[in-house]
Amino acid sequence: MLKPSSLFTAIEIFEKANEFYANSGKPDYYDVQIVGQDINQSLLNAHFTINTIKNISDIRKTDLILIPGFHDKDDYAIAGSSQAIAWMIDQYKEGAEIASLCTGTFLLAATGLLKGKECSTHWKAGDSFRKMFPDLKLRTDKIITDCKGLYTAGGAISCLNLVLYLVEKYNGREVALYCAKVLQIEIERNSQSPYIIFKGQKRHDDEEIRSVQEFIENNIEEKISVDSLADKCSMSRGTFIRRFKKATKNAPVEYIQRVRIEAAKRSLEASRKNIKEVMYAVGYTDMKAFRTTFKKITGLTPVEYKMKFSKN
Repeated sequence: MLKPSSLFTAIEIFEKANEFYANSGKPDYYDVQIVGQDINQSLLNAHFTINTIKNISDIRKTDLILIPGFHDKDDYAIAGSSQAIAWMIDQYKEGAEIASLCTGTFLLAATGLLKGKECSTHWKAGDSFRKMFPDLKLRTDKIITDCKGLYTAGGAISCLNLVLYLVEKYNGREVALYCAKVLQIEIERNSQSPYIIFKGQKRHDDEEIRSVQEFIENNIEEKISVDSLADKCSMSRGTFIRRFKKATKNAPVEYIQRVRIEAAKRSLEASRKNIKEVMYAVGYTDMKAFRTTFKKITGLTPVEYKMKFSKN
């Protein structure tokens, strides 16, 4: 299933770039075409349809391919897209650039063109992406990646920042700012980190490690050491670390940090506690260590985060 918002808003940015040129008495810069299969899918209590005039096989040469996002219910569109995948590979070899929006990165990854390159997708789809493409360098903290004519974007509205990035690259800062101002898009966003909700990676079959995860989450204010967690499982320290990382994709210390910072984020968003009270409540006693870890995970200091997301 197509995510229509990522497709139509991206097109609107290109249209606004053309509008900038029209206002200056110049011809359109972008010739945007929707190509591929016809789409007929549900949207809430309605249906919408896109009837494409051209199939991808009708396009012999293009400069930029934009892949919209897809829902996971149809395997992110990979299963039924063998023709599109082969076409994108051929077009890239002929000099076309390819940009994926949100979960469109799954389809781009299926081409094999991202091998050895960093890529991004929506942070909620990160675990699924890692399972499907374990050898790729996924960076869900990034909103935009750019490597050798291949671009990927984080999810939802942040994918619009990639389209603005492309407009600035092709047309300059003035045109990109015009598009951003008319459509009221924050142009300088470059990280998904402040928006990531960490729920713990529990989609695994290691029951002992899952029980440790639950213990960590229920005792964030306590002093927890890796040795004590290993003892709870009757494992050596080395065995415990290997099993924990295999199951959760995080080292135990990193997992503890992420659980505590996620709790701190929720408290900063919803409570009237000051930064020091929040710090103590999630198991930190050193403000410098808390601030450093918080910024490493969220990209913001605790004060900046509270200002951005709290009404209190």
